[in-house]
Amino acid sequence: MLYHLQAVRDNLRNKQGKRVFYLAEGDSLTWEARDFLTRERIEILSPEQARPERYRLLGGGFMEEKPEHMTHLNAEILVEKNHPRIRFRGAVDSLEAELLLCCTNATGQIRKQLEDALKYARTLLRNEVLDEPVKQEALGGMDEKDLRERSHRPQDFYGQPHFMPEPTDKPLLLQVNKARCAARATELTAVTAFPSGREDLIRAFNRLSSFLYLIMIQLKKET
Repeated sequence: MLYHLQAVRDNLRNKQGKRVFYLAEGDSLTWEARDFLTRERIEILSPEQARPERYRLLGGGFMEEKPEHMTHLNAEILVEKNHPRIRFRGAVDSLEAELLLCCTNATGQIRKQLEDALKYARTLLRNEVLDEPVKQEALGGMDEKDLRERSHRPQDFYGQPHFMPEPTDKPLLLQVNKARCAARATELTAVTAFPSGREDLIRAFNRLSSFLYLIMIQLKKET
């Protein structure tokens, strides 16, 4: 397999507090991907180096093998599958699934905005898994202030007031509404998973749900 830059970014892992990339024998990197790893000082390891000699448990102690009722919090730490952070990751996975369905039924600028939302959700998941801070990037060309103002006063910016979805609305609008609900649910799981930290993640999913609401506003105006 040939790994391009984006594939490398998507498959970075955390090992003992450092970002690493696992490259199997026979796989290769584009020059751009290899340059990124070198520039960021990200170590390239073989898949055999991914498995530690023993796994650490959050409550203390170690395990030699991973039991079925447990999963990886990171490469070295095991937690039970109902751990709040694992529930959070499952919520992000469900959100991505909803956004993918939205993208398949959208065209033009709306599709571009939905693809931006999908990319943003995937970036947030990577931020959590790698314990990285969330970068304050624009979402759909809008910063946090823009999103707040537009979502609070859509009539001023889009000529479309607040509304409640109805069965008569177009299917894509209702799909985006479902994705918005999934984003809000993910925000709530983040509150539970990180009761004393990661406010950046919580705020980011709040921004994402506002962004999806603005897409709904645009779709409603088109009807």
